[in-house]
Amino acid sequence: MKQFRLTLLAAAITAAISPFSAQAADTEFDNFTPMTGDTTPLDPGSAMPYKLSSANFSQETIADRATQINVVPGSNSGNWDMIAANETGPDAGRYLFMPFETNQGGVQRVDLWDSNYSSRTTTIVAPGTQGFVSGDASRWTPWGGYLTAEESWGSGSSKGRLFEIDNATTATANGANFAWQQIIPRVSHEGLAFDSNNSLYFVDELNGGSIYKYVSADPFATSGADYFTAGQTFALKVGNGGQFEGNNGAAITGSATWEAITDTDGSGLVGISTVLGDGTIDGRVTADTVTATGYNRPEDLEIQTLSGGDQFLYFATTDSDDNGDSSDGRGRVYSFNLTSLEVKLFADSNTIDAATGLAAGGAFKNPDNLAIDAEGNIYIVEDQNGGVEDIWFAMDADRDGVAESVSKWISLTTAGAESTGLYFDKFDPNKAYINVQHPSDGVDRTIELTATAPVPVPGAAWLFGSVILGGLGVTRRKRA
Repeated sequence: MKQFRLTLLAAAITAAISPFSAQAADTEFDNFTPMTGDTTPLDPGSAMPYKLSSANFSQETIADRATQINVVPGSNSGNWDMIAANETGPDAGRYLFMPFETNQGGVQRVDLWDSNYSSRTTTIVAPGTQGFVSGDASRWTPWGGYLTAEESWGSGSSKGRLFEIDNATTATANGANFAWQQIIPRVSHEGLAFDSNNSLYFVDELNGGSIYKYVSADPFATSGADYFTAGQTFALKVGNGGQFEGNNGAAITGSATWEAITDTDGSGLVGISTVLGDGTIDGRVTADTVTATGYNRPEDLEIQTLSGGDQFLYFATTDSDDNGDSSDGRGRVYSFNLTSLEVKLFADSNTIDAATGLAAGGAFKNPDNLAIDAEGNIYIVEDQNGGVEDIWFAMDADRDGVAESVSKWISLTTAGAESTGLYFDKFDPNKAYINVQHPSDGVDRTIELTATAPVPVPGAAWLFGSVILGGLGVTRRKRA
């Protein structure tokens, strides 16, 4: 068997080329054998819905929608989406939070410390509260709140809102304080991310959508009420701006600038901002006014911090393509250096598949969610129809914002479903969580993934180091 030990390559190249991110802990999630081929969708209802790339990975259902509806009828509208945990404060790491991506959106909490399967999951925002629809985004804040937002937005819509819950860990059933933070412009939300200066990044999930940054007047506020009281929002412009990535255009990379779309207190800029009747800002139309760059369905965001303090913002563009033909692959992941303001193409269907040594091609389609593990590795979750989709591990050994290879890490096998919300536990480097959304039986599931160290083989030893072939780092593999 060929065993893929990715950390060895990373360490070797790092020592030879440049320092990379100092991480809090090692993980076994990067120790696997890259998979090939597509899975066959199985009937829904399986408590173990993933094909795993390592015998040292395991999976367990820790929550499911059918149980929630049985315990509290009407409490759960389904389509569980992005996952976040309480990363700070009392009992940090105890709870998972996720919204419902339905026309009657809500938010639920999963208590990882509750051994009772039937009681560990609680709906803290009832479906349809304040007209909440298509809950998608999910992020813990630096001050200890929870953010979610609506993916639904367009001309004439009243949605596209971002909400905060300031009592997420203590709220009783349907008892969350659900506050719309009106200073954030209305867009079709999905990814949210905070940088080291506590600036908030978000996207407009549209064919032609922009990337945005909100800079609070009080960035280190201790409450959302203060953080969102005043601040300025910007849209990203690459080069001269005004590009439209589409599904038949080249990747949009290069030097970028941030263009203001509100003033410093969040109000409209005369001649630039499109102010709606309720005083909020239409982020989509305003971004076009400043000729911000239009990506094709930008969705999730993730931030990676390097050892020197620089940060990369990663974003996925789900439907981007250079030839309009999805059979040879579709979608891109970009990296954006927040210090140098340079956008690079991180991975796409032309990136080498580590399992074959060839371009990933048609196997790499519609990247949607992004996640980062304890060692700073980026994972890419596809969004495909029919329950056949993959999650890829991206190898960027020298941390330059360009992946040398991608590898199939796990694959979904559940008919009608998609994977959402991959989240690596910040307090246990060998735990992760992911949702199986809208399977054909309607029973969404939260899956806990666990990685363990392989059992040593007597007389066997790892081959340390790496070889460099044509500029591409290739791990040496042990053979058993």
